[in-house]
Amino acid sequence: MELFTILDKQSCSLDMKARTKDEALRSLSELAAQSDRASAVDADTIYSVLAERESQGSTGFGNEIAIPHARLPGMTDFLLYIAVVPKGVDFDAMDRKRVKVFFVILGPPEGVTDHLKILAAVSRAIGHTNVKNELLRSASVTALYEAFLRNVDAAPGEKGEQRKMQLMLLNLYEDDLLYSILEIFIEEGIEGATIIESAGMGQYISNVPLFANFIGFMRENKNQSKTIMAMVPEEHTRDLIARIEETTGDLDTKQGAMLIVLDVPYFKGSMQMM
Repeated sequence: MELFTILDKQSCSLDMKARTKDEALRSLSELAAQSDRASAVDADTIYSVLAERESQGSTGFGNEIAIPHARLPGMTDFLLYIAVVPKGVDFDAMDRKRVKVFFVILGPPEGVTDHLKILAAVSRAIGHTNVKNELLRSASVTALYEAFLRNVDAAPGEKGEQRKMQLMLLNLYEDDLLYSILEIFIEEGIEGATIIESAGMGQYISNVPLFANFIGFMRENKNQSKTIMAMVPEEHTRDLIARIEETTGDLDTKQGAMLIVLDVPYFKGSMQMM
C-alpha cells in the first residue's frame, strides 16, 4: 500500500495546540474525525483507542517524533496524517524530548498485515536525515504533505525486474541486541527475516578431555547464540551495516557479534512475513 494513497491533507495540521499528552491525544482525535476515511467513528472513540494504545507504552520513540497508531472497529480504510506542535509537548518519549511532529496511523481491526507495513514505511521515511526539519519548516499543509512524500521510498521496479539482493547473516551472543537490530531492519524496510537459535563451540568443547576441567564455564548461557538471516537489497547494505554498528559497536573489535554478507546471483520466493 502506497503512503500517498492514505495520507489525508484534510486531517494534517501545522499548528496543533497541546500542552499535555492527554490534550495531544484529544487534538489528534479531532483531526482524524475531519477525514472522510474516519467518517464511521467519532473523535471520542478515536481518543479512547489511541489512549489505550499509549497505556501500553509511548509511541514517542525519540528525535521529537511520535507515531500514535491504532485499529478501530468501524473503519474500512487506512488513514495517515501529520500534525505539528511547534513548541513540542511532553509525550513520554524514550529520549525524554518533547514531541513536535506526530504521524498518526488509523485503520480497520482486520488489517494487521497492512498496518505493520504502513508503520514500517513511515518509520523508513522519517529515518531520512532532514525530513523532520523539512516538515517543521513547512509554510502550509500542502508543503507539509509534499515534503513528507518526497522522502517516501520510490516504488520497486517494473514487474519481472529482479533487484540485486544480498544475504545478510548476523550472529549474536548478546540477546539484548536482538530486538534493537530487528527494529532497525523494520525501519530499513527489511520486512522478513529468519532467526536461528544455535550454540557456540564452547557448549561442546567441554566434552573434549583436554578441556574437561572447564565444564562449568563452557556450558554457561553465553554460548547460546542467535543468527538473523535476511535478504537485503544491495543498495541498502552499507547503510544497514552502519546502523547495526551504531547498536553493536565496531564489529571489527566487538566480541560476541559477527556479520557476513553474501552475494545472491539468483533467488526465488521470499522470507517476507508482513
